Amino acid sequence: MTTPQITFDDFLKVDIRIGTIIEAQPFPEARKPAIKMMIDFGETIGLKKTSAQITSHYTSETLVGRQVMAVVNFPPRQIGPLMSEVLTLGFADENDEIILGHPGTPVPNGSRLI
Repeated sequence: MTTPQITFDDFLKVDIRIGTIIEAQPFPEARKPAIKMMIDFGETIGLKKTSAQITSHYTSETLVGRQVMAVVNFPPRQIGPLMSEVLTLGFADENDEIILGHPGTPVPNGSRLI
């Protein structure tokens, strides 16, 4: 599937940042198996809540301390009883299960994708 071309200015409107997962818990209230997370995006953005359907590859215990990429400028979205504040980014594997996007080397929390 391809999507329409966008301009560089369109790309700059999407604020993708790095944060470190500081808390992760099962999210049994979600429609599909998911994990809710608290992510630290540094001083400027702070702590943000989200959830992700990533239980095929991750457990709550393996997520804490991991850096992830997330869109931080979408409006909050209600996911069951959780108000999700960011969209964590990932890629589907061959079974359509999500692998989280992350830097190959640690970078400061809050760093923007450029």
